[in-house]
Amino acid sequence: MENVTRQTARGGALFVALGAALWGTDAVLRVPLVGVMGASAIVLAEHLILLLYAVPAVALGWSALRRLKGLQWGALVLIAWGGSGLATVLFTAAFATGNPTTVILLQKAQPLFAITLARLLLREQFGRMYWPLFAVAMVGAYLVSFESLAPFWLLPTAKVQTAALALGAALLWGSSTVFGRFILSEVPFPTVTGARFLLATPFLAALATTQGRLGDLSIGFTATPANLVLLAAGPGLISLLLYYRGLSTTRASVATLAELAFPATAVILNWAVLNRPVAAGQIAGFCLLWAAIVALDRVATTPQPRLRQAAAG
Repeated sequence: MENVTRQTARGGALFVALGAALWGTDAVLRVPLVGVMGASAIVLAEHLILLLYAVPAVALGWSALRRLKGLQWGALVLIAWGGSGLATVLFTAAFATGNPTTVILLQKAQPLFAITLARLLLREQFGRMYWPLFAVAMVGAYLVSFESLAPFWLLPTAKVQTAALALGAALLWGSSTVFGRFILSEVPFPTVTGARFLLATPFLAALATTQGRLGDLSIGFTATPANLVLLAAGPGLISLLLYYRGLSTTRASVATLAELAFPATAVILNWAVLNRPVAAGQIAGFCLLWAAIVALDRVATTPQPRLRQAAAG
């Protein structure tokens, strides 16, 4: 029985990494949109397209959703409003105020938030190999981000507003990793994905209305329909399905490191599409990052996650 459990869990981190790698295509599709639409309108337009998947997915999985208790519904709403809604708006707004590469690479801060929450809420225990592999992954991410191991305080800093927006998105997405792992113990990943999109849509509609951005929808669907459809389908739907498929058998503390494939892929695409060069140090970092992901997948276990309040009940 133990061997079956290990085989079921193995491969999960790689699915998470593949989904995160698809997120790396986000910038080349999103940056052209910020010139014609507000951030909230862009994200709302994505979710309107994603309703084509979300509505049938929720309808087919409703029997699982209706068994959720109050705390679990709260986690699902936080994932939808925070991860799918507000985090994506902050991320998009950061593209409009600063360097897209800086915005993307600051997402490597997500493990700091996710690991803390995983310890507090899911009671995840780390094996002795976790922290050495964590260190390797972070060195790889640092090299991908800054091309060398020069001290952080000697590196050029991003604009305060851009950094705040990007780190706000990292905090919300890191939290969503933990809450998503909690929900996936009760609900299949295709249903969680659909519920995330569906619940986020009214929140985003209200946000766009408050900001006076609803009129941007017609502009976006007229001027850049292909970008919106590709953004919704690729880094939106397909990446999230891969991500939740992996997260359903992967500890949140491991998954959040696998998500570092996102900035690694984005750096390569920025070089190929946006003419941002890639240094030798970044290539070395990319190799370190993926090696750590594969190793983490092999040592990971799959405990049943429970929030502390739920366990107490």
